[in-house]
Formats: sequence, C-alpha cells, structure tokens
Amino acid sequence: MKIQYWEITRDKENITKEESWFVMTRIPEIKYKEVGDIYGVRTWVEYGFKQSKSELGWANFRVTHYEQIQKWWELIMSAYLMICLLSESFNSTVNPISKTFQNHELWDKGKGWKSLLNNVQLILQPYFYFNFILKWLKVFPIPQLSLGFPRLIAKINEVDYLHYLVYLWDDFCYSSA
Repeated sequence: MKIQYWEITRDKENITKEESWFVMTRIPEIKYKEVGDIYGVRTWVEYGFKQSKSELGWANFRVTHYEQIQKWWELIMSAYLMICLLSESFNSTVNPISKTFQNHELWDKGKGWKSLLNNVQLILQPYFYFNFILKWLKVFPIPQLSLGFPRLIAKINEVDYLHYLVYLWDDFCYSSA
C-alpha cells in the first residue's frame, strides 16, 4: 500500500511551522479534507484513552507501540465490561450484590463508576493474591492457605455478573486486532 504524506494547517492563507504539521497515511484514495477530519478524531481518541487510564489508576503508564496500545485497550475494555456487568444501571438483569459482599470494610455502597470500579477490584483481589503467593506455596507448602484461597474464590464466584461473563463469553468476547 502506498504511503502518502500530507501537510495539515489551521490557516490556509498563512502557513507557518507553528500552525501546521505533517501526517503520514496508507489510506488509499483519501482526499485532503478527509485527512484533516480523520486526524481530528485522533485528539478525541487520545483524550478518551487518557481519561480511561486515569479512571482506572493507570495514568502514569505510557505506551507507544501498537501491541502495547492494543493490550491497554483490551485491559480498559475488560474493566469497563466487568463494571457494566456489575452495574444495575447498565445490566438490568443482574441480581444485586448480596449483603455478605457488602460487609467488606472497603466496600463502596455508591452507584457511580468509581464505586463500581472499587468493588470490582475488591472482588478480584483474592484471585490476584492467590496467584501472587502460589509460587511461594510450592516452596513452603501451607495446606490451610492452599485450601482456604480456593474456598474464598468459590464464594466470590457466586457474584451474579461473573456468571454472565462465563455463560455469555461468546457474546462478550472481542479483540482489537
């Protein structure tokens, strides 16, 4: 595919270095006006990406390669999907979280995005922590921990939205590739 280079400017009458830049594209048969329009969308994509990273607590991480960006978007969209599945406002068929889960001292009873994100993180913690210490349990076998974590995880699997994720996987499965 042929590479084309375009100079884009904000001021057609008075082209200056400060008000113009170059764009490279491989889009066949693209018109000059379309280049500017497509490039203008980039700002909104970057803004959305920055906001998403910030909301998820990942604002200090920088990615520049396509593969890294692809993985970031998959993480962000996975987190968004989990929150949507947990939220009664996004998923009217979901059963409310049982009172037992809400007894966790860090459980956020709010209905907003940040509250739901906090609660998803709490629900996922046992999975992460068990995998963090699993290699140590092979070095120092502690049967109570090896049995206790799976029991805790089994209790957490009772959360309604996790059932949706498993049973409807084909409907939710996506890839940015």
